[in-house]
Amino acid sequence: MSSVISNKPATPDSDEIDLGRLIGELIDHRKLIISVTAVFTVLAIIYALFATPIYQADALIQVEQKQGNALINSLSQMLPDSQPQSTPEIALLQSRMVLGKTVDDLNLQADIEQKYFPIFGRGWARLSGQKQGQLAINRLYLVSPDGKTPQVVLTVDDDHHYHISGKILKHDLKGTVGELLTEGGVSLMVDRIQAQPGTQFYVTYLTRLDAINSLLKAFSVADQGKDTGMLNLTLGGANPALIKDTLNSISDNYLAQNIARQAAQDAKSLQFLSQQLPQVRNDLDNAEDKLNAYRRKSDSVDLSLETKSALDQIVNVDNQLNELTFREAEISQLYTKSHPTYKALLEKRAVLEEEKGKLNKRVSGMPATQQEVLRLSRDVDSGRAIYMQLLNRQQELSIAKSSAIGNVRIIDDAVTQPQPVKPKKVIVVLIGLVLGAFLSIGIVLLRVFLRRGIDSPEQLEELGINVYASVPVSEWLNKQNVAKTGKLKTRKQVEWGSFLALENPADLAIEAIRGLRTSLHFAMMEASNNILMISGASPNAGKTFISSNLAAILAQGEQRILFIDADMRKGYTHKLFNTGFENGLSDLLAGKTTAEQCIKKLPAVNFDFISRGQLPPNPVELLMHPRFKQLLEWASENYDLVMIDTPPILAVTDAAVVGRYAGTTLLVARFEQNTAKEIEVSVKRFEQSGVEVKGCILNGVVKKASSYYGYGYSHYGYSYSDKKD
Repeated sequence: MSSVISNKPATPDSDEIDLGRLIGELIDHRKLIISVTAVFTVLAIIYALFATPIYQADALIQVEQKQGNALINSLSQMLPDSQPQSTPEIALLQSRMVLGKTVDDLNLQADIEQKYFPIFGRGWARLSGQKQGQLAINRLYLVSPDGKTPQVVLTVDDDHHYHISGKILKHDLKGTVGELLTEGGVSLMVDRIQAQPGTQFYVTYLTRLDAINSLLKAFSVADQGKDTGMLNLTLGGANPALIKDTLNSISDNYLAQNIARQAAQDAKSLQFLSQQLPQVRNDLDNAEDKLNAYRRKSDSVDLSLETKSALDQIVNVDNQLNELTFREAEISQLYTKSHPTYKALLEKRAVLEEEKGKLNKRVSGMPATQQEVLRLSRDVDSGRAIYMQLLNRQQELSIAKSSAIGNVRIIDDAVTQPQPVKPKKVIVVLIGLVLGAFLSIGIVLLRVFLRRGIDSPEQLEELGINVYASVPVSEWLNKQNVAKTGKLKTRKQVEWGSFLALENPADLAIEAIRGLRTSLHFAMMEASNNILMISGASPNAGKTFISSNLAAILAQGEQRILFIDADMRKGYTHKLFNTGFENGLSDLLAGKTTAEQCIKKLPAVNFDFISRGQLPPNPVELLMHPRFKQLLEWASENYDLVMIDTPPILAVTDAAVVGRYAGTTLLVARFEQNTAKEIEVSVKRFEQSGVEVKGCILNGVVKKASSYYGYGYSHYGYSYSDKKD
């Protein structure tokens, strides 16, 4: 027996994404997309309204080029990169030294938060115009026995009295504004209360490190431009006044440490000079004594003009070398020998040493008396010059130390912006809208890509399975059930509740079944007998709905129709036709009754009907009994068409047994419920039993935009009848 399924090659577009169909899927799921987007948008609006506004204070600081003390002022011309370096200053501003001083000055270890209703309380109080309470604490120290962050609840009694409670307290403590409250592990002083009586505050004592880290998270420093020396300080928080005071404190503390650092550097240089001056003065006195003694010994020898000139040059070189020595003492504290500034100083020293060597060589050619007088005079003049230089610089350093201003200047004091910087309501709402839209579209696309059910006849035709009809879902039937029960029934409830061929014969589903009748007429022309079996791949495919309504439509053509419910497991056509299941097929096959007694006349639909009968324990064995074959042979001779409704083939093998006696077999597939693989397996299972499946009926097709855009020629929805009818 040749297989109905042919291995047709897939169409070139079968693996490509159909953009039109995806658009159709989005249109089909528009309610889901709109609902999810609306939910996210509403949540974003609620967040924007109820979120605590965050304000931002900013200040501007200028870091000028670092000025050395009097000993190295002249080195500024030698520095290759004299622009200010902002990176160390930014790190210094964010250091625990500066922020810790601010925490101590403003007592930021006391974390104060007014008690509100959870989540929405603070926002509702702000929206309703309730004034936020103010509580200023000058001193706080709490000890928790369990080692956790200690916390108490402060309740306002009036403007001058309060009481505190908490887990760390054995009983409530009462306090007065301006007075220190000390008891047990609590030390608290409240400076000011501006709140309604009964207002409660959570007062938490943070460790100093936690307070510094918390401040650091809200504080930021940015350089306005590379090497401009302009630093922009920003601090965010919910309390505009507090963040302004905090940022001002940070700026002041940074300026104070900078001035202190500058004064300390001058003090260190001044100390160095104070140690050198006595020694230089002593050396000068010794040099003068030696010169005077030599002149007395040599009868007041005077220097010649040539010697005088050489002496002036030597003294000048020595003075420069001494000055470089002082400079090197300062530079060695700032730079290494590989730094360009240090290298320039060493190069200059080498030049002076070379010049000094030339002068010494020149002096060595003079008479011995002149050389000795020159040497002693050089020591006196050099010592006197060095001594006067050190005296002048000592005075300069004393003045600099007393008037130190540092190299930092506060350009703009801290100012809190009047409008909050967070949350940005418009952006939050737009994010919620976009996020909801993307999430909902993602859900839809995920469902589309994970969907494996049949959603078009072309999927079956690609497998070589003929599709005789595509039966849409009856919208009229759904509306009737909603009107009766107030909710949409399940598929099985809908099928049990109404018989569509009688109640609404113009329904699109019935029109599709009429088309099936025409196709079936030509399909059965070459059949071996007039027995038609309708089965399904799986339960709830709608085979009973198709077979019962098809029987009613065929009976309208003056044909004698016998409808047999061969589903002796879960058959329910007796409920559909309002007949009992007694004296049914199972009773006949068991030999308890005769065929004439089993057949029930249905005048309303003009065909005969055999119900399933009593539920038997062995349905397959009954169908394999000779009585079933005899029943079908008798019915084939006495009726124009015998229609048999069978159980699904993938669930049980009843349909395979019945199919041996049927000349025509049709398979019902449920739209988007049965997969193409299930139908393919069902057809092969029939073939293994020697049953040829003529084709398939696609049932429960839903009118979808995706079907319209993806397969325009298979889109249905037309009607051709008078509206009055």
